[in-house]
Amino acid sequence: MAYATAEELTAFLGGYEPPSADRLLDRATRDIDRLLLCAVYDATNEDIVAALKTATMEQVAYQLEQGNVSGIRHGMQPGVPTGSSAGAVDLSRGQSVGGSTGGLPLVGDQAFATLQAAQISFQGPMPT
Repeated sequence: MAYATAEELTAFLGGYEPPSADRLLDRATRDIDRLLLCAVYDATNEDIVAALKTATMEQVAYQLEQGNVSGIRHGMQPGVPTGSSAGAVDLSRGQSVGGSTGGLPLVGDQAFATLQAAQISFQGPMPT
């Protein structure tokens, strides 16, 4: 279950509701959970719940900013088919919208900063 709803995400993104918002939120929640795998925190604390929600929405915003509308990181790696046919392959190496994200962290800085400010994470963004 995602930490935020599609309605909350739409408000967070200034009225923009991305296609498959619920799926993006589920995937972003898994990204956040992965970052906090060994963290200890009180999941019933209202401030913690709010931080998890905000971090999840920040993670969706981060993925969208990178051009990743599916929330699946692997599909944006170099050499993976990017078009509707298997013949379309992205061989780029640099950061670009819809291009390779190989050098970017799995979790965006804003999501991590939200968790860090709530004192529920004691590690840096995970490497790719």
